[in-house]
Amino acid sequence: MESAHLKADFFHRMAANDQVFQLFDLLPGVSFFIKDRDGRFVSLSLKKHAHCGVATEDDAIGKTDHDFFSPQRADAYRADDIEVMESGEPIVNRVEAAPESLGSPRLVVTSKVPVYDDDGNIIGVAGFSREVDELATEAGAERFASVIEYIHRHFDEALTTDDLAAKANLSVSQFERRFRKAFSGSPRQYIVRIRVAAAAKRLAETDDTVSMIAQDCGFHDHAHLSRSFRRLMHHSPTEYRAKHQKKILTAVKECHFR
Repeated sequence: MESAHLKADFFHRMAANDQVFQLFDLLPGVSFFIKDRDGRFVSLSLKKHAHCGVATEDDAIGKTDHDFFSPQRADAYRADDIEVMESGEPIVNRVEAAPESLGSPRLVVTSKVPVYDDDGNIIGVAGFSREVDELATEAGAERFASVIEYIHRHFDEALTTDDLAAKANLSVSQFERRFRKAFSGSPRQYIVRIRVAAAAKRLAETDDTVSMIAQDCGFHDHAHLSRSFRRLMHHSPTEYRAKHQKKILTAVKECHFR
């Protein structure tokens, strides 16, 4: 039997349940999930249960990131999901802050891929994250721990690649090359993601002007923040704020009429 037929025959006979997905529960430090196009969880591992703060998978099925995480964190996850589903291109081994805290210096390595139906239509996204602490020598990521913590603490300052390379005791060329290999992106791209996340938090929680937030979060000006924010969050800062103000107003009205 040809390999393709063997594979197809086996999976056709395999019971349609989560028996394979259960393997993810046995991997320490690994969080796995599948979501549909609307961002609703349809499967998730034990580690993902912990991140969401639920006891069982059934407690999360049908719910979205907005049911478990802060608005700015949930919006960032949703933006990534949309990017993967619209482009059909995966996100591979991107290093970012751990889910439990937006400003956390603890890191996870995240990958996401589109999920297709039998007709080739993208019907959702699957992904997993691994704690950097659990990785033995993941492309040398561990040697950047102090640099990443420094970025999280000083993202609002004028950070230069030269200064960050010096903190890692590497030449600029070595630092950039190893950073890209470890984090699937440049130091500058990582800094911008942290700044956008901080700006999202300010937009959702304060009435500060966009220009003030841009200055406080390390952007050159209002326009620089707007460009970076739209690219990562798929909304302008003003649209993002309006959306969250509407959510807050709706929640207040619901509480009032209960």
